Amino acid sequence: MDPSDPPAVAVVDATTPGNVGTIARAMKNFGFEDLLLVDPPELDPDGEAYGFAGHARDDILPDATELSFDELVENYHTIGCTAVTNEDDQHHVRFPYSTPAELAERLPAVAAPTVLVFGRERVGLTNEELSRIDEICSIPASAEYPALNLGQAATITLYELRSLALEDGDTQLPDKTRVRAPEPLLERLYEQWGDLLVELNHPEEKREKTMRMIRRVYGRADPTEGEVNTFLGLLRRATERPDQQVPDDRSNQ
Repeated sequence: MDPSDPPAVAVVDATTPGNVGTIARAMKNFGFEDLLLVDPPELDPDGEAYGFAGHARDDILPDATELSFDELVENYHTIGCTAVTNEDDQHHVRFPYSTPAELAERLPAVAAPTVLVFGRERVGLTNEELSRIDEICSIPASAEYPALNLGQAATITLYELRSLALEDGDTQLPDKTRVRAPEPLLERLYEQWGDLLVELNHPEEKREKTMRMIRRVYGRADPTEGEVNTFLGLLRRATERPDQQVPDDRSNQ
C-alpha cells in the first residue's frame, strides 16, 4: 500500500449486491481502483452486482479484497462516510466532520494509506464502528432529509474526490483553453464592433466605454473560434447596412 495512491473504498456489511456494483461503477468513473469489502453479500458474476457495475465488472469488482473491520482500521487511515444529523461539539460520534470537497483539499497531505468507509444501506456505520474511525466525512444535504442511498452517497463522494485519482487531462472533457478562439481573431472581432459603432453613429464620447464593455463580455465568455467567426459574419453584414444594399434581382421575380 503506497500512501500516495488514491484512497481505497470500503463497503461494510452491504445487504444489496446491486449497491456494491453501483459503487464499483462510480469508482471506475472517477479513477479509483481498490475496493475493500467487509462481510459482503454474495457477488454472483451473473447477478445484479456485476449487472450494475458496468465496465467495473472487468477489474474493480472481481479484484475486490475481502477483509475484516479490524484489518481495515489496523492498516488504513479510515474516513467514515455518514450522515451528520444536527450534531455539534457536544457529541463526538459524528463530529467534527469534513465535507467531501474539504477532504479533496486536505487528503494529499495525509502520509498514510487511506480508505473511505461506507456502511449498510439501512443504518450506515454503527456508533461502535464510528468510534474506531479516524475521521468523519458527510455530504451537505437538506436538513429535512439528509440520508442518502448508499450508492448515491458513494458516487457523490467519489466525484468530489476525483482530483485524488484523476490527473488533469484524464477525463473525457475537452480542454477549454484549447478551444478558445485565438487572440488575433478576437481582436478582429473587436475591430468589427468598432466599425459597427461608427456606422451606427454611436456617440463618439461613449465608444471607448462601450468597446471596453464588449471586450469584457467576450473575455468572460471564452468563445470558440467557430462562435467568433459567426459573430464576425453577422457584424460585417450589419456594418454594410443591408437595408441600403441593392436588392437581389430575384426579389422582383
